[in-house]
Amino acid sequence: MSPKLQQLKTELSTELNSILEYWTKNTIDFENGGFVGQIDSNDEVISNADKGSVLNARILWSFSASYQVTKEESHKETAKRAFQYLSEYFYDPEFGGLFWSIAGDKTPKDTKNQIYALAFAIYGLSEYYIISKDEKALAIAINLYLRIQKHSYDPVNKGYLEAFTRDWQPVEDLRLSSKDANEKKTMNTHLHIVEAYANLFRIWKDPKLKNDIIELLQTIEKHFINTKTGHLHLFFDENWIEKPDVISYGHDIEAAWLLLQCAEISEDGNLIANYKKHAIQIAEATQEGLDSDGGLWYEFDPKTNELAAEKHWWVQAEALIGFYNTYQLTDDEKYLELVLKNWRFIKTHIIDQQNGEWFWGIYKDYSVIEKDKAGFWKCPYHNSRACLELIQRINLCRDDKII
Repeated sequence: MSPKLQQLKTELSTELNSILEYWTKNTIDFENGGFVGQIDSNDEVISNADKGSVLNARILWSFSASYQVTKEESHKETAKRAFQYLSEYFYDPEFGGLFWSIAGDKTPKDTKNQIYALAFAIYGLSEYYIISKDEKALAIAINLYLRIQKHSYDPVNKGYLEAFTRDWQPVEDLRLSSKDANEKKTMNTHLHIVEAYANLFRIWKDPKLKNDIIELLQTIEKHFINTKTGHLHLFFDENWIEKPDVISYGHDIEAAWLLLQCAEISEDGNLIANYKKHAIQIAEATQEGLDSDGGLWYEFDPKTNELAAEKHWWVQAEALIGFYNTYQLTDDEKYLELVLKNWRFIKTHIIDQQNGEWFWGIYKDYSVIEKDKAGFWKCPYHNSRACLELIQRINLCRDDKII
């Protein structure tokens, strides 16, 4: 292994432990159980803040996946805490869904079934099953998958609808967040459904699930990947009429590697070959969003020709994996240099060297974006996954040759 890869692996291993330490030290809620709902940009816990299902599911995944590398029993215990809290308070046994949020006193707050959240629960539960062999975790994951297939899947036009009420009726506001378009089919949700299904298939070799993964990848390839530009289409109505929006550099580079990983899990040779090509093209296109300092900008609006001049933490994390994945596919050193430059940017501007964890991001003038350290969207999933993916991928390298 080359010295620069060995150093990168060492630094990422140190950072992974630092991220996990921050979350175990600062986010465990000893008063109300589970994990605190919010920590602000000053590292102050917001008492009795609502708790999001996505945050809890991502904590579950992060500590379950990390335990497989670190072998630290405390990481396994934190994963168990996340599982117990999700299964007891977020999972809805009456209607078989997942509450979007619960109040500080553990009562349901927003009871809608946001399919994105169900997908992350499947993702986390599947990873937890790997380290625990807890049949309850597998049973809930399977049930959530079946609910998505029953209520969200569009058998006529293919793809998946965004959101429903607690009892699976249509809902007017389908958005994940206020910045999203209120449309019935979105790239982001489809990306994370296939991510979740692929992780479930690793532990539950169901033929129907495998077929669903293959169909999902075919649907994504048909509708969401713009093979002319190498970017992703983001929003559609139920009939696949596009509602043009921004270019999201973070989602582009995340999809580049993640969809290929899902194709490999599906074992479909044609899809694997296609998604290798897509991964390289998307990575090439994503370079449009790279700044000279190695950081990746948030998004660009082609309609107004305006750049959202912010560099968010999760976008940098996905850039690390996406460009390293392209290095593995092409053996082209320029992609490794993009990884190393992006990592230097992260160390200099994104990691909070004083208090731990990663800042939300920085503005164009390098001032810190003062948003949550932990919250509905600020989770240990993107940055811990970047560390884990690169550690494991670097382990496959010998003498600078990619195996």
